[in-house]
Amino acid sequence: MVWFMARRPVALQLWTVRDAFAADADRALAAVKAAGFSAVELARLPPGLALASLAESLDRHGLAVTSIHGDLLTSETIDYWASLARACRCSKVIWHGWPRDPRFDSLNGVKDLIGACNAAATVAGDHGLKFGVHNHWWEFEPLDGDRPIRLLHEGLHPDVFWQIDVYWAQTAGSDPAAVVTELGPRVRSLHWKDGPCVHGQPMVALGEGQVDVPRTLRALSQPTDWVIELDECATDPLQAAARSRVYLESLAGSEPQGCARIGVG
Repeated sequence: MVWFMARRPVALQLWTVRDAFAADADRALAAVKAAGFSAVELARLPPGLALASLAESLDRHGLAVTSIHGDLLTSETIDYWASLARACRCSKVIWHGWPRDPRFDSLNGVKDLIGACNAAATVAGDHGLKFGVHNHWWEFEPLDGDRPIRLLHEGLHPDVFWQIDVYWAQTAGSDPAAVVTELGPRVRSLHWKDGPCVHGQPMVALGEGQVDVPRTLRALSQPTDWVIELDECATDPLQAAARSRVYLESLAGSEPQGCARIGVG
């Protein structure tokens, strides 16, 4: 059975409109709302943008915050991220994982990274937050006969959740539906992107590229946040994101009668 969101909407990752957001955050948020979104996922904030100002703009435009992308949490940095989470009334902080951490170069490095993520989850929990990890393509690249994503999945504390980026998984040569099935209930958020699944080529609206979105949806077995992002786009990124939202919502609306529609927690 596919699980769809009933109470929470499809969110836009603000990295999609990063230039507009950096130039005028309030105006960019107004445009996001006008494009039909009522939730966002935060990325790195522009220098000088006060948390109070951001929170006021989000409230005024009726935009909820589904989750926050940030650096790997530590005891030295948690106060900032906890303050941001409180200001935006959001409990989920996700390590964006960018750029590639050199610890992915070796098995010992991956073990060290697992320890750092588990420590981040502990720090987050102490502040009432949930901690997640976002993938790119290198987690799927073979390392001494294994895959870092499997090692991470087995070593991470059960409280750590996955935000699976379906596009990067497929670009790495993996089937997103199989990845979602393999990682199971720990998948609590999905980054939706589409395109040629080739490094260096621009992304497109969902349903217009190589990602089999319906098949990936059918692999879900639990409530999951949905976040749309376009890292690079040859057309207007917000317009492509809006088409992506409509496409996802049309798939949800086509689910047969009698299938449970459950909101995310």
